[in-house]
Amino acid sequence: MTRTVQALAYSRPSALASSQAGQLLGLETAGGSTPRGFEPHPRFFEGFLASPQIAARGLLCVADVAAARYYQRTLLSSLDPVVTGNGDRLRFESFSGCCGVYARLDVLSEGLEGVGTGHGTTNVDVNNPLREALSRIAGDDPLHLRVGPQEMAVTTMDGPVVEKKVPLPNRWLRGFAEAQVASAAFDLRAELPAAEAVRFLRSLPRSSGPASRGAQWVVPVGQTLRPTTRPAAGAVCLPGPQRLVTLQRVLRYASALRVYGPVADGAATASAWEVVLPGMRLTLTLSPDASRGFSGEGGVLEALATDDASADAELVSVLLAWEPRIEPDRLAEQAGLPVERVRAALVRLGTAGRVGYDLADAAYFHRELPYDADRAERHNPRLVAARQLAREGAVVLDGEVAAVRSGDQRYQVRERSGALSCTCQWWADYRGRRGPCKHALAVRMVRRGATVAGGAR
Repeated sequence: MTRTVQALAYSRPSALASSQAGQLLGLETAGGSTPRGFEPHPRFFEGFLASPQIAARGLLCVADVAAARYYQRTLLSSLDPVVTGNGDRLRFESFSGCCGVYARLDVLSEGLEGVGTGHGTTNVDVNNPLREALSRIAGDDPLHLRVGPQEMAVTTMDGPVVEKKVPLPNRWLRGFAEAQVASAAFDLRAELPAAEAVRFLRSLPRSSGPASRGAQWVVPVGQTLRPTTRPAAGAVCLPGPQRLVTLQRVLRYASALRVYGPVADGAATASAWEVVLPGMRLTLTLSPDASRGFSGEGGVLEALATDDASADAELVSVLLAWEPRIEPDRLAEQAGLPVERVRAALVRLGTAGRVGYDLADAAYFHRELPYDADRAERHNPRLVAARQLAREGAVVLDGEVAAVRSGDQRYQVRERSGALSCTCQWWADYRGRRGPCKHALAVRMVRRGATVAGGAR
């Protein structure tokens, strides 16, 4: 697996300390992006939390996912959560080491005692001593949260710096984008009240084993979910149910459980599980299988393969303003582009970590991660291979059918109603459920090139 090393430098470790006003939770930040540009230690928030104990457990859930591998558990990993200030909320995000679970805690304005936040994105230090301290928070003691350095803090050249060098798999970059693309296609499938949410989640297996292997399905019945052996109408896929165990930390505070997913078609799919908390939302998005990370799903490939996506993304990026809700229709009007091209541009921006998707709001949101979209393209094998096939003239078009020469093999790619199919093994295995194969992508590129050339004559 290709990896890069990302250095996270903190002026001091994050810590929970006692004061006359109550507990003080200081989350230290590493370098991050803000409306003023890059800052070494940005400050996003300082104020009291409305529900200290619940917020502490929600933050621990996000940290749990960052430190977990739900597949090949012998390989340990940990990445400090990402925090984004969107003016009216704080978002804490993480990905599991196996790239199969995406977690996000949204602390809304009512959870921040109505205090606004700054704008920008950075990493926050969640170390083991802090985790232990957070787990001991009890009762309704006041909790003051500070995200970023103290306003009057003085840092000298000789001052202490906590530096972590984190091995960052490039597939995590693709995972953030793929999770966003998958979520944008989800609809709300079920909403369970607190008692039913607790009953259902506590009935799930806590570890991998025969009871948790393969795709499982649940069907909304009244105000609960009933397990089923096949994806009946209205069913939601629950892949690797043991991956929801981290939600047990916050169950006693939940007011509802919302379940999101696509229309069931018989195949295993991703799904999202959102626990509604006082002033907060905690969401876990699961890949279609515990052994299958988001990075290989291929949902971004069609958008990345377009000639317009790069230029459109540059235009759309100028219009992003750390908004908590980004609506494609409004962006299309501002940019003077069709909505379809704006959505493709948002996918491309997602590959650079610049937008995410909020299911509860059914809208994108702006953040900035230290990635670049070009690197995501370079490390996407199918996209790289498709571009090479198109450049080498390996594609021959003949109406709805195209012949593609790849090595010593020849494949037929057929287009019907805008959908492509191929005679290769990838298509036989996945039938387009993990994005197009390299041959279909190459045909799509050549067809668009031919259309452009034809229009120019």
